Amino acid sequence: MFDLILENATVVDGTGGQPYQADVGIGKGLIEALGDLEGSEAARRIDAGGRTVCPGFIDVHSHADLTMFREDAAELLRPLVRQGITTFVGGNCGMALAPVSDENREGLKTYLEIFTQMDFDTAIRWKSMGEFMERVEEKSLLLNMALLVPHGMLRISALGLEDRPADAGAMGMMRRQLEESMQAGAFGLSTGLQYFPGLFSDTEELVKLSEPLSRYGGIFTSHLRSYTSTTLGRAIDEVGEVSRANGIRGQVSHIFSIPWTGPVHPLALRALKWMCRHPETTLKLAPHFALDASMNVVLKRLEKNREAGADIAMDIMPTTAGFTHLLAFFPPWVLTGDRRKVVERISDPGTRREILRDIEKGRPAWPHSGRNDWSLNIMRQMGWDAVTVMAVHSEKNRHLEGRLFTDIAEERGMHPFDVMCDLLIEEEGQVLVFESMSEPDDAFTERYTFPALQDPGTMITTDTLLMGVGKPSYLFYGCYPKFFGRYVNDMKLLDLPEAVRRCTSLPADFFGIKGRGLVREGYRADLLVMDAEGFRTEAVFREPERFPTGLDTVIINGVPVVEGGEVVPGRLAGSMLRKNER
Repeated sequence: MFDLILENATVVDGTGGQPYQADVGIGKGLIEALGDLEGSEAARRIDAGGRTVCPGFIDVHSHADLTMFREDAAELLRPLVRQGITTFVGGNCGMALAPVSDENREGLKTYLEIFTQMDFDTAIRWKSMGEFMERVEEKSLLLNMALLVPHGMLRISALGLEDRPADAGAMGMMRRQLEESMQAGAFGLSTGLQYFPGLFSDTEELVKLSEPLSRYGGIFTSHLRSYTSTTLGRAIDEVGEVSRANGIRGQVSHIFSIPWTGPVHPLALRALKWMCRHPETTLKLAPHFALDASMNVVLKRLEKNREAGADIAMDIMPTTAGFTHLLAFFPPWVLTGDRRKVVERISDPGTRREILRDIEKGRPAWPHSGRNDWSLNIMRQMGWDAVTVMAVHSEKNRHLEGRLFTDIAEERGMHPFDVMCDLLIEEEGQVLVFESMSEPDDAFTERYTFPALQDPGTMITTDTLLMGVGKPSYLFYGCYPKFFGRYVNDMKLLDLPEAVRRCTSLPADFFGIKGRGLVREGYRADLLVMDAEGFRTEAVFREPERFPTGLDTVIINGVPVVEGGEVVPGRLAGSMLRKNER
């Protein structure tokens, strides 16, 4: 007898093949049968007539794992299952909650507290990746979680918060922690090379550190060293080199491109912002090949690396608004040492003037090793009006969330940089921000993403950072319904079977997540029942907390955790996934 039968379903199985009619029989957490199951016994039946049944979405670039120290983690992550995510990969961008070593513990504390706003000493009750996985399992999970080993945590454990090369001793320590984590079931190594402390590494360090991944079938993922238009290709090549040298897969995380035009950049930036504000005129006049050119350069660079022997892919968020912590936009020299030293630097008037000068004069050269040539100089490359407050730590400044720094500065009669520094001081460095060229998701900037959204090898991801504070990205509520509602149903950039494949079997296969991502007998029963035409979202940047329509049922490991579009309280059916386990 089956535990559950989905009757009369239109099955889109995740392969990219055409839909077909079938009943889906589920038992013991698995898909046990597909076909005509009218005469079969089942503890429960759900009529899926007129509905699409497909695999649950697999989000391979998430930071939802940073929520797992919280008792209310399942509550915070409800927006993910409400939009059809049944599995996420955490530990991205070189950051995760494990492993935690006794060496340089204060540095690890600074690193995590800035992003997560946690109380490190109270929250962290584990050291190894294996211990963290076990702790998560004890609490139970709302959805499935896989983990990457974070390069940033390894590097701080071995080298502290200083800018120096990894010597033999540091490399040995990092490799031991990587191997222990892979043995515990991690899926690969992640890096945040544009951020502190990953930006202090070099390609040789990454190649050597990644060698053990080949023995475990692990993947190397990278928040690139640069997303600046003039050096983005070289950053992609770096991932290709690590992949090729070790015979492993490489993943370029959340692709985007920040323009840089050298001496004429101020003039070019004004023109670009005008085009963003007048998309009807710009899109009408600009030829398609010009609009596609920037992303096509990225896709061709990936293909060039594949031809050279690198097994490399990428993912993209269906938005033009990124988000990170505010200190990431400061020159790297400002960030060395603990949080107290950073706050002291930005509190000193003379040092503050030095920082501002480096921002206003900095150039995004390669490989970003000088004092002011780092690659995330958002204020110079995108303008002071590109940064919006996402989240602060204190109640005192909560009213600033969702506001542009330039607007706050105008009200206070200050330079936006001074507003940023003062806020960082008041919040002890714990300030998260959005960045966007214009109003987020203006039609002109959005048009740049279309070639990647259509590319058959590009995965769709959320970059989730749900911490229960601040103004969340609307992708945390509506990433996949936007992808299907806008780009599949409305704009016809790709068809439904291909769109499902891009969010299910493609990420499962590339990241080595076995037994998931397809509607196939013997696979785990991670399934969605939805109105494919009605699967949409009204979540937008200014009003992000809106749940999607059209998604009736979400089944995780055979258990319906969403019914009638609502999360069923108390049903924590997720699993802690481990590499090479089904």
